[in-house]
Amino acid sequence: MATFLYKLGRTAFRRRRLVALLWVALLALAGVGAATAPTATSSSFSIPGTEAQRAFDLLEERFPGAGADGATARVVFKAPEGEKMTDPAHKAVVEETVAALRSGSDQIVQVTDPYTAHAVSQDGSTAYVSVSYEVNAMELTDETREALTRAGLGAQGKGLTVEVGGDALQTMPEQGASEAIGIVLAGIVLVVTFGSLVAAGLPLLTAIIGVGIGVSSITALANVLDLGTTTSTLASMIGLAVGIDYALFIVSRYRAELAEGRTKEDAAGRAVGTAGSAVVFAGLTVVIALVGLAVVNIPMLTKMGFAAAGTVVIAVLIALTLIPALLGFAGDKVVSRKQRKAAKGGEGAKGGEAAAGAGAKPNGGTRWARFVIRRPLMVLIVGVLGLGAIAVPAASLEMGLPDDGVKPTSTTERRAYDALSDGFGPGFNGPLLVVVDGDKATADRTVSTIKGLGGWAAVTPATPNKAGDAAMITVVPKDRPSSAATEDLVHDIRDATGDDVLVTGATAMNIDFSQKMNDALVPYLALVVGLAFVLLTLVFRSVLVPLKAALGFLLSVVAALGAVVAVFQWGWLGGLFGVEQTGPIMSMMPIFMVGVVFGLAMDYEVFLVTRMREAYVHGQRPGEAIVTGFRHSARVVTAAAVIMIAVFSGFIGMDDQMVKMIGFGLAAAVLFDAFVVRMAIVPAVLALLGRKAWWLPKWLDRILPNVDVEGEGLAASADGPGAARPDLVKV
Repeated sequence: MATFLYKLGRTAFRRRRLVALLWVALLALAGVGAATAPTATSSSFSIPGTEAQRAFDLLEERFPGAGADGATARVVFKAPEGEKMTDPAHKAVVEETVAALRSGSDQIVQVTDPYTAHAVSQDGSTAYVSVSYEVNAMELTDETREALTRAGLGAQGKGLTVEVGGDALQTMPEQGASEAIGIVLAGIVLVVTFGSLVAAGLPLLTAIIGVGIGVSSITALANVLDLGTTTSTLASMIGLAVGIDYALFIVSRYRAELAEGRTKEDAAGRAVGTAGSAVVFAGLTVVIALVGLAVVNIPMLTKMGFAAAGTVVIAVLIALTLIPALLGFAGDKVVSRKQRKAAKGGEGAKGGEAAAGAGAKPNGGTRWARFVIRRPLMVLIVGVLGLGAIAVPAASLEMGLPDDGVKPTSTTERRAYDALSDGFGPGFNGPLLVVVDGDKATADRTVSTIKGLGGWAAVTPATPNKAGDAAMITVVPKDRPSSAATEDLVHDIRDATGDDVLVTGATAMNIDFSQKMNDALVPYLALVVGLAFVLLTLVFRSVLVPLKAALGFLLSVVAALGAVVAVFQWGWLGGLFGVEQTGPIMSMMPIFMVGVVFGLAMDYEVFLVTRMREAYVHGQRPGEAIVTGFRHSARVVTAAAVIMIAVFSGFIGMDDQMVKMIGFGLAAAVLFDAFVVRMAIVPAVLALLGRKAWWLPKWLDRILPNVDVEGEGLAASADGPGAARPDLVKV
């Protein structure tokens, strides 16, 4: 593989104008496709195989036009102290609001009058208007949302406290600012790492091109493949992350090859042949993790995974072709001004090699690696115990989907949530919808059965459909939607009723979603880690190194989950991260972290350890190989990790609790994996194992193909046409 990629890199360097033109053409083509494609709609969220989903399907069949999976909103009115919502003046304001809502949008299915729908609290202080829409929240138009907000504001100025809640106000979080902050921070780190604006700009430029092609392609194909508006979110985040990482490693290796006195073309070829081989396999591990999301069997997650995987493939191809092409355009400016001055001062190949060799002043990576191999057992114990202690809270993990109750009190959704809880009880924010597949007698028996259970605050009479063969029953729990008591009530209703009675609604859907995520976690882990183990065995030609990589990854992910539980579920340091209300951890968080962090962790593992393997294959002793790997790779791995932490940390400052949780969890996981597992535990374990780390059974060695990731085949050409020549060192 290294030989093939070496030729590819040299070809891209020589034909740089053609390569650059092809990628610009692809970007333009994808952009035109995205601009001319019909506006994407949001696919209905579905969870195949769950009771809540079967109930929704039954509702759509038996209650056509009811908008079973449509968005909802509640406009909550609160009277001033000492007054009631039944006062004539307040009643007139509410009725005006109802009329304004009904005429505000053609996407509305129903607007209820609180005075005829018994939606006034017992003490008369609170009332609410329910609004139902025919489409889900992501498909609501801006005009519809503005009409809802305008109706609330109109009543606000007439002596009442008015707040608006419900998923109708839900929008995709604005990511532009967070991504811009991440790109700026990445640029700063790259400039510090390379000491050259041109070298720092190449990874940013190519990552943006890759994300642009990927996201534009997703937008262009959205209607054809029913991708929906949320599909590009993960693709954008991961594409930016790996795009910067892959380009960073190839540019770094190119500069190292130049420092050894190689011609620019040969340096580009060798950078792609060695670091590019690592990029290919690192990219494959990310693709495995993302495509593996299909195991969960939730269409939305599957589409997001495949779209993100496609963007990663684009990032790999750009790193292998566009980067060497742009290096050809960059010329001498790809190295720092200090190095250019040194070259002009007459330092030859020998000086460059000395600077890169063992005789040079040890850099930070060299000093750290030597410290670890002197005290490997101590470093291993401290690293494992430290992450183990942070992971302890993960044992108390409670999964669910955060609702409006965890939003900041500055939002109208949170204030509406609190007002409904105060006026009608905490369970009112998460009513259960019971669907009966049967006649009125069956529905009445179901109502009686539910009333015989505990945990409910109200049970409405059954509402039959026109045909009389189905009915709906609303059950209001006593406790808040995300509580364990409400989950128990859902299970109690399902256990006490027959197969013709189904429980759904947002609360039941969240419970089923959490259960499906929990059930899929072990199979997903087994698939991703298993396939990656095979892939890494092929790369490193070792059994113990892939095993160590997988175990280290699991340790860092569990530690990150422990940190998430401590902050978002227990409330530790919650004020520091803007967590105003604790609650369950988002159901998809464990699987999401496994998928994203596994890919990034294996990136760092491949880039760091392949350089050690390369040194070992070329004759160095195990300890020397560890030091060599750190001398060449620690700086860029550190830079890549800092960039990722900066990108993910940008999301912590957002108001949306789920986005904040994702940003914190991913930043913590990268921090633990890069700086504790890869930088400390990995060299400690390799130092303790010595030559045994690279052991591979002979029968397996014969079976596995030799992919030559280390570039051993290129070593034979060290004295060939591209070898170091003093007259070409001035880069």
